[in-house]
Amino acid sequence: MNEPTKPSLLDTDGKPLQNNHDAPPPTERTKEREKEEDTFVSVIVKRSDAAMRHPDDTLEKAITEGTEQLKRKAVSLWLSSVAGGMIVGFSAMAVAVMTTLTLPLDNPLLTRLSQALVYPTGFIICIMGGAQLFTEHTATAIYPILDRRHSIYRLLRLWTIVIAGNLIGAGIIATLLFKVDTVVGAREGYILIGKHLTEYEFGPLFLSAILAGWLMALGAWLVLATAPDSSQIFVVYIVTFLIGLGGLHHSIAGSAEMFTAWFIGDKRTPDEVFSFIATALAGNMVGGSIFVGVLNYAHIRHTQVSEE
Repeated sequence: MNEPTKPSLLDTDGKPLQNNHDAPPPTERTKEREKEEDTFVSVIVKRSDAAMRHPDDTLEKAITEGTEQLKRKAVSLWLSSVAGGMIVGFSAMAVAVMTTLTLPLDNPLLTRLSQALVYPTGFIICIMGGAQLFTEHTATAIYPILDRRHSIYRLLRLWTIVIAGNLIGAGIIATLLFKVDTVVGAREGYILIGKHLTEYEFGPLFLSAILAGWLMALGAWLVLATAPDSSQIFVVYIVTFLIGLGGLHHSIAGSAEMFTAWFIGDKRTPDEVFSFIATALAGNMVGGSIFVGVLNYAHIRHTQVSEE
């Protein structure tokens, strides 16, 4: 009797990879997973989700997560990204409040530290709540493209929808913050933040945005690498705290801050506002995609390939 043929590998759409030549080469961790599946009961292997993951496991999870986002319906992506842009605006409100409250103390160190301490608020709610945020997906969505599972068109589609939704959401929350500032009382804080966002030339602003995108994409990677509990909140807090402490420029939170400052009466021109947004988006994209996405994929997929 002939031995049953081993089923061919499937791509993310469930279609067989022709002759298995399109499949990425197996890594040592891939072989370990296959052995685990043959040796242990699946529920026992599942317990590994509660521990720090092997880098190759994290990459596979990132590819799966990225694939789900790339295949998501446009209306779902758009609504989720509008919500994400609105939610992250609460970071803008928190920072403006702390700035306003600490200004009379004339202590720049206290002001900067208080800003950094509250800056993560909106990001934690947004990311842990599952809303779409552009900088979270600059790296995650690129992994399936690097692994040749989807076309670059799908990535550009995702980014376009999420960016548009995030900016609309940022505009909505900025309008609400402007209308409610008689209650919040953070006018001076918004104006100072607006000045901080537009006072730099292209070069420093672009590099600052690269660093912010780098940190956000690292946060997204670490969330995938850690257990689904409070440690993920801690990871998000740390990376966004560093962004706030360094005064780095995040495109979506910065847009909410910029729009609010503009609406509240800061002397910013439309050219200044949209120049900041475009520069911050480009820098965040480079920082997240290249400094995290490409480097992570390269050092895991290409340096851990097992030798036959």
